Amino acid sequence: MIRILLADDHAILRQGLKQILAEEFKDAIFGDAGNASETLEQLRLTSWNVLILDINMTGRNGFEVLAIVQRDYPGLPVLILSSTPEDQLGLRALRAGASGYLNKQAATEQLVSAVRQLLAGERYLSKALAQKVFASIGQPADDGARIHSLSVRELQVLKMTARGQSVKEIASELSLSSKTISTFRSRLFEKLDLHNDVAVALFAREHGLLDN
Repeated sequence: MIRILLADDHAILRQGLKQILAEEFKDAIFGDAGNASETLEQLRLTSWNVLILDINMTGRNGFEVLAIVQRDYPGLPVLILSSTPEDQLGLRALRAGASGYLNKQAATEQLVSAVRQLLAGERYLSKALAQKVFASIGQPADDGARIHSLSVRELQVLKMTARGQSVKEIASELSLSSKTISTFRSRLFEKLDLHNDVAVALFAREHGLLDN
């Protein structure tokens, strides 16, 4: 009996993914989680064969959940699901312990194959992500590597800053203090070697960070 846990804060998307997988895995049992807390509760209550995890859920983000899974459920394969392209977060997800990374736009075509590979004990790499992995081997740090060095929060703050939002506005939207947002800004400025908001906006546009 295969048990697949779907963790995403959009119920319609969870239902769609479940329908796709149910057609292929006739005897599978599915679980649903709409946020990080529900995901962790499901993991505590039941043994799962695969976790399909949205990276941008409300509350704790997917990377934080992934870290807990790595610590407490090290044998559980995790397929990261995200609207962010592979070249921005895919490599970081693999380094954080994910068994695969799937862009939501490709989920309809690739989801079944991805889950099959995880169930077989393999990793799932799309063609684009595989090329990124190979390119990263033995290569010096470039802009892509610097982007991968950002935490999820730092990447959020970068995008919001690039869109012209102030520290106060970002803090309010993310339910964090202005001091915390300023710390994220300082870190991302240092990691990307940028020195002001204009440079951040130019960097974000140049690398397509505002396209999603």
